[in-house]
Amino acid sequence: MKKNDFRANLISIALPITLQSLLQSSFSMVDQIMIGQLGSERIAGIGLGGKFASIYSVVLGAVAAAAGIMAAQYVGAKDERGMGRSFYLNLLVGLLLAGGFLAVCGFFPKGIMSLYTRDEAVKTQAAVYLRIYAASFPVVAMSTIMTVFLRCTGKAVFPLVASFFSVLLNTGLNYLLIFGRGGFPAMGVQGAALASVIAQAAAFGVTVVYFCRDRAFRSYGRGEQVRVALRLTGEERKQYLGILMPILVCEFVWSLGENMYAVIYGRLGTDPCAAMTMTGPVQGLAIGLLSGVSQAAGIMIGRHLGKEAYEMAYSDSKKLMGCGLAGSAVLSLLLVGLGRAYVSLYNVGTQLQWTAYLILVAFAIISPIKVQNMILGGGIIRSGGMTRYVMWIDMIGTWVFGVPLGFLAAFVWKLPIHQVYFILSLEEVVRFLISLAVFRKKSWMRRL
Repeated sequence: MKKNDFRANLISIALPITLQSLLQSSFSMVDQIMIGQLGSERIAGIGLGGKFASIYSVVLGAVAAAAGIMAAQYVGAKDERGMGRSFYLNLLVGLLLAGGFLAVCGFFPKGIMSLYTRDEAVKTQAAVYLRIYAASFPVVAMSTIMTVFLRCTGKAVFPLVASFFSVLLNTGLNYLLIFGRGGFPAMGVQGAALASVIAQAAAFGVTVVYFCRDRAFRSYGRGEQVRVALRLTGEERKQYLGILMPILVCEFVWSLGENMYAVIYGRLGTDPCAAMTMTGPVQGLAIGLLSGVSQAAGIMIGRHLGKEAYEMAYSDSKKLMGCGLAGSAVLSLLLVGLGRAYVSLYNVGTQLQWTAYLILVAFAIISPIKVQNMILGGGIIRSGGMTRYVMWIDMIGTWVFGVPLGFLAAFVWKLPIHQVYFILSLEEVVRFLISLAVFRKKSWMRRL
């Protein structure tokens, strides 16, 4: 592939995905800045409620990752039948997951939040937010799988349009429902959750319109494709589970680790938990700015592997890692320079603002390594279907290093929260070193 071809492919795939990720990250930023005007208890409540909801997002992301691996390689191999079957199969799996998480969040929200905090006021706010927000899970599942296939077939701009529309709607509804404007009652946390549900449903509606008008989708829609997708042979089932299960285990266990971190923050007190929640949207935006490179890596390298162009896959992988390193370094400098202005947007005390800023500085230091792990583990190594490599890397990083270090720093060494966050984030260094060794061995490069 020529240099210009590489750049054109990267931009055409990564730019729409990046913009969409930024728009999606703005969901939580808009919610939290508006709720931030109502005090630290509500900030912490939305943060903890959203933290458990993120387990669903991560598990659904595992299904989407499996779908993306399959779709990218099928595009490279020009296998239309495989595309159709993998679409319906992953859609069904995503909906089953959505139903399970919706039931748990609907019936046991306060019990779930009891694991995160002992503050009754925060617990109540978090449970209210989680129960309402969970109603968006089924439509998010369908939107996510459709988005994966649109991206892999070169139509990443359509999901971007859907996200843009939903973010505008979410922002307007937040203003109306949180503060009680335009004749609506002031609903606070409930309003923030309801606005997100309506906006996600609207994004799904726009995505469906684009997807159903697409010529490729009409070829997926044959009855034979649907029936065969749900009736796999033994070998096909083994291959699918071999791709999905390591990602599912990896993402679920990683998400549990992230929730263990939330337990640590929550039990340090309401103010430290609120400080972490305040930084969440900025962290999401920073990672979102480079998530396009990570997902483009999975698609571009997967296409090369589908065509058995292995040397080109390895060469382009190194270029993608270089792009991620340069971009993350620039973002880290911006975070340090602009972080004080961001935390001042919240209606909280100066000490809490300063704590949040120190957490942002810690994130800026570790961010370049975190982005390399996204590109390597989340895109390149997975693209060949060898997902068990990433599963073990993430499990070692999170549970052998991250969680134990977090508990030591918080409850044995009794360090302030920004130092706790930095120490437990050092697990990213461990992941990177292992991932780099796996990458250099090239054993991940294979065609499905």
